[in-house]
Formats: sequence, structure tokens, C-alpha cells
Amino acid sequence: MTIFVVLDNSRPTLKRIMRSTYALIITILFLTPYLKSGGQACTTLGQTPSTAFPVCGTSVFTQSTVPICATNDIFVPGCSGTGGANYQNKNPFFYRFTCYTAGTLGFLITPLANQEDYDWQLYDITGRDPNEIFTNNSLVVTGNWSGSYGVTGASASGVNFIQCASVPADNAPTFAQMPTLIVGHTYLLMVSHYSDTQSGYTLQFAGGTAVITDPLLPRATNATISCDGRVVTLKLNKKIKCSSLTAPGTEFILNPAAATVISAVGDSCTTSFDVDEITITLSATLPNNNYQLIVRPGADGNTLLDNCDRGIPDGETIPFVYNPPIPIFADSIGTPGCAPDSLRLYFPKKIFCSTIANDGSDFLVSGGPQSVNVIGASGQCIAGQTEFVTVRLSAPLVQNGTYQLTLKAGVDGTTIIDECGLELPQQSLSFPIADTVNPEFSITNQLGCRFDTLFFSHNGANQVNQWTWTINNQISTGINAAAILPAFSTNTIKLVVGNGVCKDSLTQTLVLDNEVKASFDIPVDICPEDLLEITNTSTGLIDSWRWDFGTLGSSMVRDPLPLSLPRNLTRDTDFILRLLATNNSLGCTDTASKTIRVFDNCLIAVPTAFTPNGDGLNDYLYPNNAIKAVDLYFAIYNRWGQLVFQTRNWQEKWDGTVKGIPQGSGTYVWMLQYTHRDSGQKVFEKGISVLIR
Repeated sequence: MTIFVVLDNSRPTLKRIMRSTYALIITILFLTPYLKSGGQACTTLGQTPSTAFPVCGTSVFTQSTVPICATNDIFVPGCSGTGGANYQNKNPFFYRFTCYTAGTLGFLITPLANQEDYDWQLYDITGRDPNEIFTNNSLVVTGNWSGSYGVTGASASGVNFIQCASVPADNAPTFAQMPTLIVGHTYLLMVSHYSDTQSGYTLQFAGGTAVITDPLLPRATNATISCDGRVVTLKLNKKIKCSSLTAPGTEFILNPAAATVISAVGDSCTTSFDVDEITITLSATLPNNNYQLIVRPGADGNTLLDNCDRGIPDGETIPFVYNPPIPIFADSIGTPGCAPDSLRLYFPKKIFCSTIANDGSDFLVSGGPQSVNVIGASGQCIAGQTEFVTVRLSAPLVQNGTYQLTLKAGVDGTTIIDECGLELPQQSLSFPIADTVNPEFSITNQLGCRFDTLFFSHNGANQVNQWTWTINNQISTGINAAAILPAFSTNTIKLVVGNGVCKDSLTQTLVLDNEVKASFDIPVDICPEDLLEITNTSTGLIDSWRWDFGTLGSSMVRDPLPLSLPRNLTRDTDFILRLLATNNSLGCTDTASKTIRVFDNCLIAVPTAFTPNGDGLNDYLYPNNAIKAVDLYFAIYNRWGQLVFQTRNWQEKWDGTVKGIPQGSGTYVWMLQYTHRDSGQKVFEKGISVLIR
């Protein structure tokens, strides 16, 4: 079968197109999309980020075979156009290391067979879950995804970018420039075998100036023994290789030899390559005595080795003491806090969760001014054991006093039992409870004309010794506070109080409206036959009123009766109305005045002529005094019947122009329609007016 293929090297979706032939005609072509994940899941140690090989910078890592598998896709910045590409993470191994001396990192990945394609990418995972490399694109440091066969890695002569997917014939560079490592940072190197063979490679760190070899030599730090005297837990100062520990524990002996070691197991050797805690099982229960756990070369010829094959010194001695367990007492009660509805009781040893009565009958709360019942108890159970017990109460404790929590026999007839199988003796522990606090406060106001002086105070009850006042963002402390605020204002007052244990807060909106403000509403203009109604809109604490209507009269009441207007006016006339509002006790007065225009008449009529020359006389054409016209429509047409002006507001007037262009002298036709407000009569009129220039 012959397939004709147009090769597009710019597409990172095709990592490579065969490895032995690159031509326009390819006899049999297998195209593997590099953006496609899938295949067999990776389960071998070292093939996932969380099980990465720990690195010694002086060692050469040899992977004789590479199991075929795939994990999550890998983000590669700068490839596949903008942003980056997601390449398939094929047949990977991961290597983890820390930088101890800053500098450049150089390394070589050398395939063990010809025409093998290896890729790699480096991540900075400091303070991160290693699996974040699949979701956090910012962790990428550098990499190389060239399709060229042969050795790859980081060197001084490498390119200063990440080489994207290519085909062998491109001869794309296989080396990236050495990255600079930061002291104390942790890195993860992913090596991917693109070729679907299981042929392996060697990995050697060389050529750079950074130090990635831990200078700390391995030592044993301490040993503890279980309650039954048969299991010793050994802690190390750093991780050692699981492969350097023999299953029978031949690396350890006891002095005195009251028992022999029969097994040794690393705490996480099933999920990683190294451990820093070892569980050592003895052949018999130790008698009460002082002991030494001695490290020696095991059956494999070495002691415990770190990642650089440096061993714990032969003869390293770790002392420990075994005393047969005795019943323990509870350590302490956790700080109850404010209004607790539960208590936490701590122990020096772990407690079997199965011995804690769910109904809380192992416990009793007494003493103090408040009576509560225990309604339940539970632990934070891991592997059936807990380091503390949470005792739940029937109600929160809110009254100040000293209380007692008593451990007693529960419904099962016993108290709780510790990890050594011993029943805890009955005991009582005291604990203090603080009063809850009340943040309510009182306000005293000294009224003023423009500003009020306000005093705020708290009663200090329930041992309150902390006060924080916030008055319109101004903060003060102390049991009392004061502020000068506008007599007409809306203010936010907040008080936070506490007694060292309990804290509470209260926020109030304080509205001040005692400022004397004189104000009233009247129409702007009015017809002479109408009554003038005045609406008093004054605010504040006002106890006397004085109205001055000029020639129209006066009044001393809050809401004066409607006023009659003169009907014998020969022209439109303005009248000034004044109001004086007073608070006599405070001596506060305010004045308001308004002007109303009274028309000489309210006959709705359109002038027969107008002169728009700007002299202030007859400059506009409009329906005069149409104050009582409802649903008014007024339109003006020129001699050719063209609309030059229209409005539904009688106070909008035609100035003799159209779009700013003065119109010529002559006759103009107008049309007016409206409904009279008083009579309800619908009116339609038309006529002519002369524009004179």
C-alpha cells in the first residue's frame, strides 16, 4: 500500500512521521498524534511524578528497559502556535532532586539502542504537589521535544528555547541550554521515550555548576518502642534507599540481646524508592530495661544507604528505654474559646476509638454556674485510634466560671482504653469559661442648630475590657466615645467589644434630622383666578412658623390656607413668598423664599405677528399663557405647507429659524389643539401669524 502524504513540520500534533524514512512517498506510514493520550496506565515506580526517582548528582542512572505506558498530557510552552501545545507523555520516567548550591544544570540522556527518540522536560515543583505539572503550566523550566535520534539533554551549547515536535530529517537540535537552578528549590525531570520500544537509556548529570547532591550524611536519630515491647520505630535524619534494607532486618541487633530482629519494613517502600522511618519487629517482648539498637552491615553487605550509596556508620547506636505501660491520665483540655458547645480532651497516647461511648456517657461536666449535659463523644480516628476526644454538650457554656470535665465509666462499664490496652483511670480536669459579651450601647445627644454632639457609652458588663468604636470610619477605643455630627445626617456607628475570650459587635444606623431647614413648594406661575396652594416641606425640630406673602398677606401656622390672587393685573407680575422656621428652645432659625409669577390673564391665544430681532419684545411665536392646556400640540407651517416647528410644551417657542437658519418675512400658518384643564373642553384652532424682520 502506498500513501501520499504532505508533511507539515509546523504542526506539533504530529511529533514524528516514522523514524527511518522521510519522503513524499512513504510505503507504510503510522501517524501517532502527539496531542492524543491514552494507552496503558503507568504503574511502575518512577513512572509517575509522585513516585519519582530520588537523584544523586554523582550517580549514573541506567534504565535498561522502559515499560510502555502513558499518563496525562504534558503542556509544552511555545509550541503549536500561540500559548503552547499538549504533548502526549509517552513511556515516562521521573527524577526528583533539590538544588544545594546555585548554578547551571547539565545532563545527558543516552539511548541504549540506535534510532531511539527521547524527550524531556524540567519543572520547578518547590512547595508543590508533583502532580501539579499536569495542571499548572507555570512550573515548566525548560525542555526538548526534538524528533532527532540520539543523545539529548542540557548543555552550554544548547538552544535557548524549547525545541518543539519535529521529524528526524529536520535534524532539530536535541540539546537545550543549561537552566539555572535556585538554592533550596526542588525540581522534577521527566524523561519520555517516544519510540514504542522498551529499549532503555542512561541519565548522567554533568557539565553544570549547580550542586544537586545532598551533603547531609545519613544517620539514625531516635528509636521508640511500642506498648507491647515488640515493635521498634526507627527515625532517620534523611531518606535511605528501600533497596538497602533487608526484609529480615539483618542491619539491626539489640544490646542487651533480650530478643532478635525478625523483620524490618520501610514505612512507604511500596510507593517510593526511599524512606526515613523503619518499623522493626522483634522476636519476643522485651523486659523492662535500657536498650541500644545497633546498626551494622546486613546480609546484603551494607548498612542503610542514601541515594548516593553513603551508608549509616557501622556500629551506629540508638538508645531507647522500654517500660511496661501503666495507665495514663488525660493531658489537657483544649482552650474552650467563647460559648463552646464541645470540649476537646487530649491524651499522651492514642485512644482506641471503639472504646469511646457515642452517647458521651464516659464524660460528665459539672461545676460552674451553668448546668449542661454531655450528649456525645467521638475521636478523629485514623486506623481505629485517636489522639483526642471531642465531647459534645447539650448547650453552649456562656456563663463565667470554673468547670470540671470528669472521665468516668460509660454505659459499657469501663472508661476509654489507650493504645496499650489499658483502661484510663477516672479523673477530673478543670477548665475556665468566660462570659459572653453584649455590645449594646447607649447614645446621648446634645442638639445643635447645624451640628449635634453625641456621646456613646457601653456598660462594661461581663468583664469586657476591649472596646473599638467606628463612627463613620473614624476609630476610637475606650468604654466611651464622642463625636460631632451634622444635625441632618445619616451615620453608621459600630462597636466591637471583647473580654479576651469572647467578642461581639453591633452596628447601628443613626439618623439625625433636627437641623431646622425651611422649605416649601409653590407653582412657578399661576393664573389670577386660581387659588395659590402652598406645601410646607420644612424639616427638623421646628416649633414656630412665620409666613410673609408681601401684599398677599401673612400667616403664623405651619400650613397656611390657599391664597387668593389679584385679578386686576395689567401685566404678568412676580410675587415673593418667604418662610421663617424656628426652634425656639435651641434658638435655631432658617429662611426660605420663592417667587411666583401671576399672569395678567390665562386666555390661551397665538399672536398675529412677531419680530424675532432679539430686542426682548415679541421675539417668539407660541400660544400665550397656555398653563391650563392639557395634551397640547402646536405646529407652524410656511406658505408651501412645510412644517417648520412643532411642540407639545407651550413654553417651547419658535424663534423664526429652521435648523438655525432664519426664515424669511411673511405669513405662516399655525395649528393649535389642547384640552382645557378646568372645563375639560377639547379645543382645536388654526390661524396665521406674520413674521416681521
